Amino acid sequence: MANKTLRALVIILAFAIAGYAIVQYGVLQASSAGLVSFKLTKPNFELQPWIYVLYAHIFTAVFALVIGPFQLFIKPTSARRRWHRRLGYGYVASITVSGIVNVYLSLFATGGWVSSLGFMSLDVLWVATTLTAVRKIIAKDVQAHRVWMLRSYALTFSAVTLRILLAPLAILLGDFEAAFRIVAWACWIPNLLVIEVVIHRMRLRQQY
Repeated sequence: MANKTLRALVIILAFAIAGYAIVQYGVLQASSAGLVSFKLTKPNFELQPWIYVLYAHIFTAVFALVIGPFQLFIKPTSARRRWHRRLGYGYVASITVSGIVNVYLSLFATGGWVSSLGFMSLDVLWVATTLTAVRKIIAKDVQAHRVWMLRSYALTFSAVTLRILLAPLAILLGDFEAAFRIVAWACWIPNLLVIEVVIHRMRLRQQY
């Protein structure tokens, strides 16, 4: 019951954030988004080409965020295996592209070098865990593939935890940049810790 509730919560939050991103950046003006409007207050900030790179990151990351639960929570039976593989290709390609463009975005992260280092670390681990999962399935190690994909999606889910944490932190600290420095790390480190607990429990269940 607890597992089903957690999975449902992950799906709801993933789709909610994906929906927000699509509406905010695909329907409304990007300049009205909180992060973009804050950056526009900086006299030395150049909107282009930063905004185009941001769009590339957002839509590839949203694609991975939405695909992830279907890949992780639905067992790939023989009838579904072809779709599982195709969606998996899309997931990996999205993260690879998003991870590459994120290097550029990290250099201009709000909050200076502390934020830049936090997001750069996230990008490296995000791509590394995903490609490790790919190597495991190529080696036909299905269990290891699943474990590394869980780690990969925990980092993908940082898109959700960032937005959950940022506004309360900004209100609490009264400083958007200070909040952004914290959230650059807090959006993904707890996710990895939680997923390691989940993986540990999975391994214990397999032993008994």
